[in-house]
Amino acid sequence: MFEEFDNSDICALATPQGTSAIAVIRTTGPECLSKLDRIFVPKGQTGALASTLGYRMRFGLIMDADVVVDEVLVAVFRAPHSYTGEESAEIYCHGSNYVIGKIMETLLSNGFRMAQPGEFSKRAFLNGKMDLAQTEAVADLISSETAAAHNLAIKQMRGGFSKELKEMRQEMLNLLSLMELELDFSEEEVEFAERSQLKSLLLQVKEHTDALAHSFSLGNAIKNGIPVAIVGATNTGKSTLLNALCGEEKAIVSNVHGTTRDAIEDLVNIGGTMFRFIDTAGIRETLDTVEIIGIERTFAKLREASVVIMVLDATEPHAFESSLYDLSKRIEQQNKHIIVVLNKIDLISPLSLLFPEGALENHPATSLPDAVTDLVDSVLELSSQLFSSAPQVLLLSAKQRRGIKELKERLLSYPKSLAATNSSQTIVTNLRHYEALKEASLALGQALDAMADGLPTDLVAEDIRTAIYHLGAIVGEIGTEEVLGSIFGRFCIGK
Repeated sequence: MFEEFDNSDICALATPQGTSAIAVIRTTGPECLSKLDRIFVPKGQTGALASTLGYRMRFGLIMDADVVVDEVLVAVFRAPHSYTGEESAEIYCHGSNYVIGKIMETLLSNGFRMAQPGEFSKRAFLNGKMDLAQTEAVADLISSETAAAHNLAIKQMRGGFSKELKEMRQEMLNLLSLMELELDFSEEEVEFAERSQLKSLLLQVKEHTDALAHSFSLGNAIKNGIPVAIVGATNTGKSTLLNALCGEEKAIVSNVHGTTRDAIEDLVNIGGTMFRFIDTAGIRETLDTVEIIGIERTFAKLREASVVIMVLDATEPHAFESSLYDLSKRIEQQNKHIIVVLNKIDLISPLSLLFPEGALENHPATSLPDAVTDLVDSVLELSSQLFSSAPQVLLLSAKQRRGIKELKERLLSYPKSLAATNSSQTIVTNLRHYEALKEASLALGQALDAMADGLPTDLVAEDIRTAIYHLGAIVGEIGTEEVLGSIFGRFCIGK
């Protein structure tokens, strides 16, 4: 199924470049242990690395001819019980740039070559230690920056996603093999694959595939940061809010309308989930060419965002209707989580009444001053008329950093609610997987349509093959010989 690959002995630095206490150099290949014996001299023990049992660590010296390079520990992993499935060893040396360079130089002069990017994981895949989806999860695990991204990568690396795909493919392969038999015995008009069973299976697999594809919106957001667009009219405090959420001065704050003319983005880790906040240009009528471009980009960011924070100036209630109306017309409401914040609330009522000392940052309606209650009621009434589901309304003073805690809690409820409503336990984070799932779903839909239209078996079978191919592409299991293997394993047809 795969072309021959170069399985020569390779080495690479596994820890980051730079001075450190310890560095790790990885080696793997059929003769890597015997080649290491040329430069490794054990201390206090006898026996070569090539005769050492797996999961053992040896202490000794790395020698370059008669010169001691470093005192090291060497961990031995024997095939097939290693990461790559080959003979492997890891050298734990001192993290001096000179020492690392000298050991690498010595390895290269003794039969090793430098590993290509990702070659250790590639060998693990080609040697059957993990499938393609698990291999990609290794890269996701390394690059994970939050607890949520880490958890997703760990689950995928353990093979849960792969198991689901393999089970679906195998069920379809079994039925496809029966359909292939029908084509072989077409003159007898024999029906090996019962059509109601086939339809039921295709519907079930398509539903599961669609659920996995649907989970990509959450998985991609968790992996790369949930995009949150901060929008509103000019001078409502959007940039001040961005600075409060980021904890530093990311955006220029000014009383001059139109100060922010382009989108400003920053990643913030909140409760183990990464959010990508986008401060946008204020929306208003203007003749300024640069500001017009900034406003157009605001609308583009609105389309990209999963969460939209609409900032209203509590001191200008007359502008509420136009701002909310404009927002309702610019977004796809069913795909957005909308939060409306009434900013500058400190100019309406003393903060001590809105956020009592020692209390959580909440504001039950019964304790709000009448002026504030009227503003909240006004926003809720307008929202009920303009949005299919009423947005959450929060009180805020971005300048005084009050109400920020509750806003962050509301933001965290978004990924939790998505995870709770996601029909699949598995969450897809990889764009390649998402595209393959969409292609598989399309092929399954075409197969169902072909069955409904009474089209010939060979046309239905072709759509099923396409779906099997795309599901197999995710885990790296593709090849028409699988269908033949299934046929010969189940029947003796004598052909």
